[in-house]
This record gives sequence, C-alpha cells and structure tokens, in this order.
Amino acid sequence: MEKKRPQLSLDELHQLKWLLGGVLTLLAAWTLCYMDIEAWSLLALTTVAAGACLVRPTLPARAPALLHTLAFPVIVVFFVGDLWLKGEALPAMVRLDLLLLLYRGISYRQRRDDLQVIVLGLFLIVLAGVLTVSLVFAAQLLLYTGCALAFLLAITLTDAAEGGGKSESGKVKTIAPAWAVHADWPHLFRRLREVADWRVLALGGGLFAGVVALSALLFLALPRFQLENSLFLERFMSKKAKTGFNDSIKFGDVTEIQQDTSVALSVDVSDRNVVPASPYWRMLVLDQYENGIFKLSPLLRRSGFGPERTGTVVHGEAPPRKGEAVYWTFYLESGVSRYLPLLGAFEMLLFRETQNFRLGADLGVVALRDEPVTMTAYRVEGLDPSGSLPDPHFAKRWREHDPRLLSRGALDTRLAVSNADVTRLKQVAETIVAGSPTSAGRTADKVSAGDFAQRASAWLRQNHSYSLAPTIPAGEGDPLVRWLGSHEAGHCELFAGSVVLLARAAGFPARVVTGFRGGTWNGYSNNFTIRNSDAHAWAEIFDEASGAWLRADALADALTAQGSEAKGEAALARRLDRSWAARFDSLRVFWYRRIVNFDQRSQAETLKAVKEATQQTGRRVREALESAAAHLRAWLAGPWDVQRVAKLLGAVAAAAGVVWAWRNFGGGWWRGLVRRAGGRREDPVRSEASRWLGKFGERPGSVDEAGAVVADLQRLRFAARATWPEPERVFRRARQAWRAVRSPGARRRGRVTSP
Repeated sequence: MEKKRPQLSLDELHQLKWLLGGVLTLLAAWTLCYMDIEAWSLLALTTVAAGACLVRPTLPARAPALLHTLAFPVIVVFFVGDLWLKGEALPAMVRLDLLLLLYRGISYRQRRDDLQVIVLGLFLIVLAGVLTVSLVFAAQLLLYTGCALAFLLAITLTDAAEGGGKSESGKVKTIAPAWAVHADWPHLFRRLREVADWRVLALGGGLFAGVVALSALLFLALPRFQLENSLFLERFMSKKAKTGFNDSIKFGDVTEIQQDTSVALSVDVSDRNVVPASPYWRMLVLDQYENGIFKLSPLLRRSGFGPERTGTVVHGEAPPRKGEAVYWTFYLESGVSRYLPLLGAFEMLLFRETQNFRLGADLGVVALRDEPVTMTAYRVEGLDPSGSLPDPHFAKRWREHDPRLLSRGALDTRLAVSNADVTRLKQVAETIVAGSPTSAGRTADKVSAGDFAQRASAWLRQNHSYSLAPTIPAGEGDPLVRWLGSHEAGHCELFAGSVVLLARAAGFPARVVTGFRGGTWNGYSNNFTIRNSDAHAWAEIFDEASGAWLRADALADALTAQGSEAKGEAALARRLDRSWAARFDSLRVFWYRRIVNFDQRSQAETLKAVKEATQQTGRRVREALESAAAHLRAWLAGPWDVQRVAKLLGAVAAAAGVVWAWRNFGGGWWRGLVRRAGGRREDPVRSEASRWLGKFGERPGSVDEAGAVVADLQRLRFAARATWPEPERVFRRARQAWRAVRSPGARRRGRVTSP
C-alpha cells in the first residue's frame, strides 16, 4: 500500500498542547512589564513555577492534593484582601489574573482549563495594549496571537483524537499522565518536523501575514478616533513619578534621577535651524526654600496656575511668530512626571487625546491632573527656546512694590535662613558684585540681573567642583549655606540653590527650575532623545529691565558665551548619536510617529506618500518600457550583416534548446523537487506509470488504440500493490504500443499490434 504521511500520536498531541499552553501563560504574565503595577514578586513566581512545569510536565503530580483543594478559596481571599487593603480595583484584578494563570500553569489542564488560559491571557494582553505603546509589546502581541491559534488547533485535534464526545469531570488530575511521563521535547520537535507539510505551513503563514497586512491597511484607511483617557483605566490605577520630579525635592533627588539611563523624552522638530545650542527642557518651578528642601509654595500653586480644564488644546501667551510655523512633537514616557517638559513660552499646545490639565502661563508650566499611565504625546507650536521667560504680571507688581510680593515666599527676597546665615550670604553677594570689573564702586541694586548671574556662577565654579556624591560640611545653620561657604564639590541642586540664595541676598527674586538639559540627536530617526541621566536643576533670576526671568546655570557657560554658541545644524552635529542604542531608540520613535501618534494629519501624509510612491513606480515602469522600445527600434533599424544574423540565429537556437530541455527533463525534475520538499517520496513504479499515461493522453485516440496496456498502467498508478501486474512486462508493452501509436504505418505492416 502507498505510504501515508506520518501523524502525531495522542500522547504527542497532549505534549504539544501542554507546551503551547505553558508558552501562552508566560507570554501573558510578562505583559506586566508594560504596566506600572506592583506584582513583581508574583510575576517572578509565575515565571519560575510555570516555566519549570513547562520543561518537566511531571512536576504538577508532585504537588499535594491539598493544594488543589485550597487553591481557589485562597485566591478569592487574596483578591478580597487586596481590594480591602489597597483599594485599587485594576491592580487587584491583574494580580488575581496572575494567580489564576499561575495555578493553571502548575496543574494538569482539561479542555475548558486550556480555554481559560487563553481568556486569562487575553485580559492581560488587552489591558497592556491600552496602557502601553511599546514596540516590543507589538511583537509580543503577534507572537501571542500565533501561539493562541496554534493552541486552539492543538486543542481541537486532541479533542477529536479522544472522541470529542466524552464529558470532562471536574476533578483535578493529581497523577502524572502517560504523555507527561514520556515527554521528550527534542523528540517532539523532530516529530513535528517530520509531520509538517511545508505547503500547509506556507499557507498558514501567508494567511496570518495577510490578516496582519489587511489590519494595517484598515488602520491606514479608516477615520481616526481617540479612546479618551486610555478607556478611563487611569481612574482605576495610581501611578507615581519614578524620577522624582515632584512638587518638592531635597538635595540629591535630581542626582538620583541621573543614575537612570532609560529614555525619558523623545522630541521631533520640524525645523532644525531653530534648535538652541543648549536645550533646557524645563518642567517645574520651585519657589520656596527651607532647610535643604525646595518646593512649590501653596500660594504659587494657587496664583501661578489657572483653573483645571479638560480638552486637547492649550493656548499659551507667547506672541504669534511670523513665517512658517515650527512644530515640536514631544513623546513623554510614563513614570517621569505629571509636569510636561517645555523649552519656554509657547503659542499653542495640542494633546494627542483629551487631558485634564492646569496651565501656569507666567511660569511656562503645564501640569496634568494625574501621572500618565502611558506615553503622553503632545505637539507645541510657537515655542520660544531662549533662556528668557517674560512675566509681565510679576514685573508690574515688582515695579509698583506690591505688598503682596512679600507673601509670595521665594519670589521675593526672603531667604528663610537664620540671621547669621543671612549675614554670610550678603557678604558673599557683596564680594561677587565688588569683584565685577564693570561694577567697581557700584552697589548690588545697580548691577543687572544678567551680570550678577554670570558673576555668581563664575564664583561658584571657582570655589566648587562638580560631583554626584557631594559632602555637606557638618555644623550649625542651613546646610546649603554651609556648603556654599566651603570648597566641597557639589551636584546641580547645590549649585542652583546657591545661585538662588545669593541672588536673593543681593536683592534679586530667584527660583529653582527642574527638568532636563541637553540630550542627543538620533542620527537614524532625526529626533532628540533625552534620558533620565540628563536630569538637571538650574536657577532663574528676575530681570527688572526686561521684565523676564533669566536662566542662570552655574554648571554651564556664562550667559554671554551662550549667545555665541553654534545653533541649528551645527548644534545638532555636536550631539549626533549613531550608536547601537540610537538604532533601537529610532525604532521606538518610528513606532510613536507612525502607529501610536497616527492621527488624521499623519494618515493624510502616509496616504500621500503611498500615492507618490505608486506614481513614481508607474513613471519608472513607463520610462523603462519606452527606453526598451526605443532600443529595440534602434536595433531593428541597424545594418543586418552576416555576423548579426548569426548571433540572432544562435540566440533563437539557444532559447529553443532551453525549452526542449525543460519539456523533456525540467518538469520531472521540478516535480521531484517539490515532492522531496514536501516530505513525500512517490513510488518509482507509480511515477513511471503516471509518465506513460501522460504520454498516451497527449495524443487523441491513443488510449483507445493502446487498449489493455493503458488499463494495466492505470492499475500500477492507482490500485493497491497486491493487485499489480508485473511492472517490467507492462512497461515493455507500453513502449511497443507507443511506437505503434507514433508510427501508423507499422500497424498496416503488422509489425506491432495493440495487445
């Protein structure tokens, strides 16, 4: 009988089902990496336990029966206690899902349990898809989908092999089944390779790729709509900033952020010429100082910010700019802060989705109500990247000596330190003013804020070096004043705080600003990449003459030197990054640009690009055809000599030879190659009989003339081997009959007759 394609046994189907179920359990559990939910211990336990049982299927049989009896009551009690103690519904549901996946991963599953694994995994997959915009998650989603489809196929095949109609008992198996005892994963993989048909695999892969491609086309074609506030899931989650950009910071908080090299912010800019030489991505203004802690004062929180609003558009107070608009698109990663990084004043800010926010127009700050649970994208127009922030309201009150300024905390000249420390600060401030070559014999009230900022920064750099692990001298009084009076090294917070105290001692309003400084320019995706290690703190001093707050960074070059630094393309060339890390970051930015932040404008741009590419391709094809036709006409119009005719005849003969060789040998070679690739080895007798039947079928009426020979050939080709006539005798008669069919005169001479 003809050899059949090998098939998986029932035990091997059970092993395949166990393998795919374990892989789905791990893929679903690992989605926790994309959610800011405290369940890392549970994730580690699920990974280790489910992974061990996946590798060794006999391990679940070693668990005591009491474990299966108490499993679900314990899980229910854990879930209720989690809700009661923490009061967060969504994180509790995620931890409950992980516990159920853990139990299913370490126990033998029946058909309904396998389906539960898929449903439990889908809950985490959908949740992570809403809360994350990671490119890695997209790859994990595709992998999960493929494994889930294969898992469903394995469940169906196993159920059919077992009869399909047997009812399942609800009793959990506590004894290792035969398929688990004899599980051998290398052997199973070899068996899968033996039974696999590359044509079926290619068809399945093609269908899956077609579904993905169709989904992408629908994504491009369908109108855009927004899922407001991530399906409201942030209402069920509490997320705190990991980096420390909060309303209150103490010395060392920003330095701790600098230990983290992960990406905090990616920025696109439509015109590179406007990029400043030293970008300062300001986020939060801290105006109140007390005993080593800078914070946002309650009064400034009320008066500096407008009422909370809900929407997608924020109108700033920067004056409109002439010329073509410049767009800055920000992609702020989750876990940074609820305060949005900006370069300064702006005309308009547009969110990707509806947000609850408060605008501090005079502060140049936009604050969201809650910490974002996922990446936050927003576009800014009319952004002023200079180091000056106009504040007309404060300037008016300052000129009029408004008594309300005396209650504005850090925005006045209040130092909030002891009298002894005030005396020391004023002595240093007088030294700085007196040391200025342009201010000899002048008092502090006649020195401009910009000049004082330069002199104070230079004095600090002269007396202190930079260090991420500074030492504050012991003693009495304010810690910042003690450090300022020493020669110890310090970090950015100490330098910024010292500038603020010295400026106030000299009579200038001053405050601390936190955010990021610098960043790198990704040479592959052409965007700014700002990491948490770029976190920085600097000071701002109010300049009465310009009515604006001037940036004063003691760790940067002097303000006068900053104006002479290269800008635009020259500035970007200094920050160019073409490392392997930049390659991976470029994938993240591409994902944000073309998938996550794909709005109507991006849709129109993409469709326009596709249309232009199609038109260019059609134009190139037409040009190529026209060029080929022109060459052919020129060739035909050329002189026809003997050498040219000989070349033409030689080419025609070569083409005819190739066609003849393919018809006589190539078809059989190709069919044999396909059969070998498909894992099938056809019987040589059946192959020879098929060849002769094909030859007789090529001539009309030859089948009737050959008679019994064709009947014997059909038995060799299709019948069971036990009913075959002698193959050699049949093939010999077939050759004789074929000569008779090809030579009709031979029949008349009686040399060969049809048997």
